[in-house]
Amino acid sequence: MKKLLLLLSFCAISSVVLAQSRVDRQHLNNPESFTVVVFGDVQNYTKRSIYQPIYELCTAWVADNVENLNIKAVLFTGDLIQRNEYIVPGRGSVDQSSRQMWEWSSHCLERLDGHVPYIIAAGNHEYGYTRGDEAFTHYPEYYTYERNPLTAKHLVATFPNREGKASLENAIWEFSDRNWGKLLVIGTEWAPRDEVLDWARELCNSEKYQNHTAIFLTHSLLRARTAKYTDNENYKIQPRNFGKEIWDKLLYPSKNIRLCVCGHTGHAAADDGKETGSSYDHEVNNAYRCDKNSVGRDVHQMMFNVQNLGGGNGGDGWLRLLEFMPDGKTIKASTYSPLFGVSPMTKHLAHQTDSVCQFDMVVEK
Repeated sequence: MKKLLLLLSFCAISSVVLAQSRVDRQHLNNPESFTVVVFGDVQNYTKRSIYQPIYELCTAWVADNVENLNIKAVLFTGDLIQRNEYIVPGRGSVDQSSRQMWEWSSHCLERLDGHVPYIIAAGNHEYGYTRGDEAFTHYPEYYTYERNPLTAKHLVATFPNREGKASLENAIWEFSDRNWGKLLVIGTEWAPRDEVLDWARELCNSEKYQNHTAIFLTHSLLRARTAKYTDNENYKIQPRNFGKEIWDKLLYPSKNIRLCVCGHTGHAAADDGKETGSSYDHEVNNAYRCDKNSVGRDVHQMMFNVQNLGGGNGGDGWLRLLEFMPDGKTIKASTYSPLFGVSPMTKHLAHQTDSVCQFDMVVEK
């Protein structure tokens, strides 16, 4: 009898532990779907040691859900660090040197290595001394072809960076799905040069890839809230292209780019300079628009940024989940936070369901 009671007690305790460890378990709307996860700018996680664990929690959660959510790829909108070349920490809100930021971001991405391919659009904070005015970057030192074994399976082309170095800053990746067919993901450097846009356009329109459904990932394309295209924003880096130029030179003439993902902006200031809402609001840290390309097909453009969310903690762990439905044309966007989801006490806060955080996009063939 005592053995039976001990066994029952063990089973009960085990059930509670298992239930708690899976309190955040998310589910696909359709078991035949696949997911692409989007990280908005995570720079404010990396710049302060107290917030760095939030970044690692997010990548650990993704790795733990690769099979459950059939995650095919993870996209980063750029600005994985606050400063590319910053030697003296402890000024303002930054207590990490640049090397510490780069190393922590690299450490967090180790959670994904061997589990899922990830694609990083380099942001302005990955370049120069302060905010992206110069061409040099430590990006190719940390995000290499060799570090993730899955890179070799999906990477199909690269283009040299601004310093003429081989790098994944400009890279094109191929994926396949039985319902969606062949897909391309194009990731670019900060404010991509004409030759980068030409390279991407020519490859998209080539005989080999013209029938692929393409996703374009870059740092700066849309402004938060207004969904207007970004302009030069007084950055000094040259040569460069921003929102409308990227649309004119790549997105509009490319027949098969159907979804664009970006970050970069994420503040509450309107064009007239007046405050229009809290910088913690999702409404002023997201944007979406849809325009017709040269052959009359919809090009969905989505801006997702988290750096101003969380009251200063770097983003509250918010992720954008894109579920590609088995109809081969519908993408369901949702917004989820593992930071809230991992605890039974806060899991009711783990989803944002307003219209800027949860919506559908239809990619007609």
